[in-house]
Amino acid sequence: MRKILVIGIGAGDPDYVTVQAIKALNQADVFFINDKGDDKAELVRIRKDICERYITDRTYRIVETRDPERDPALPSYLEGVESWHTQRAEIYEALIQAELDETEGCGAFLVWGDPSLYDSTLRILEQILARGVTRFDYDVIPGISSIQALAAKHRSPINEIGGSIRVTTGRQLVADGLPDNADTVVVMLDANCSFTTINEDVEISWGANLGTDQEILISGTLRDVTDSIKRARDRVKQTSGWVMDTYLLRRQPRG
Repeated sequence: MRKILVIGIGAGDPDYVTVQAIKALNQADVFFINDKGDDKAELVRIRKDICERYITDRTYRIVETRDPERDPALPSYLEGVESWHTQRAEIYEALIQAELDETEGCGAFLVWGDPSLYDSTLRILEQILARGVTRFDYDVIPGISSIQALAAKHRSPINEIGGSIRVTTGRQLVADGLPDNADTVVVMLDANCSFTTINEDVEISWGANLGTDQEILISGTLRDVTDSIKRARDRVKQTSGWVMDTYLLRRQPRG
């Protein structure tokens, strides 16, 4: 049976690749890599660099495919994501059928960060299996997420002692505000600087393009560093052509 490896490669720095991931890299015959356009060419380059650096036991092929774009005209965000995933599933299924031997071929998807955290690959593979046409088994290799990288870079534990943590998105932060029942809030997938909607005394630890040459880190009281973060975010996007930022919010102690 075909085998698929979903390998977490960490948040940008090739040194984040784990020993388990290196072993998995050396099992694959084919690596499927999404091309998201010239603006994000560095994301493809880093994946190729990881393969060149760590694969020593076998020959391999890289198959690039153009990633479909999410349709902004669809009436709801969830509908847009579902349609986008369906398109990806069709592409991935065709690649698996065309590129992997049905009895023993091994393919791999290299997932930025960790496959279990804000990534669609596992859902898409399950969608393919649910169709019942293409059979394969798959394994998941965890990676160092941007949350872990952010906390390490700022030398800050994610949790407060006995405190709760919420991981959310910029979209939800705008919709729900800063939750009362979480001592620490980690925000991912924020394309619109949603922290600017928070009107409380909050400390922020922010990072963009973590683990890459364009990494930027800023921390401090939100009201004091908001403008600096916005300028830095614009600058790294102009320089790199893409930006992925993550940040941690904590209310300041009262009294």
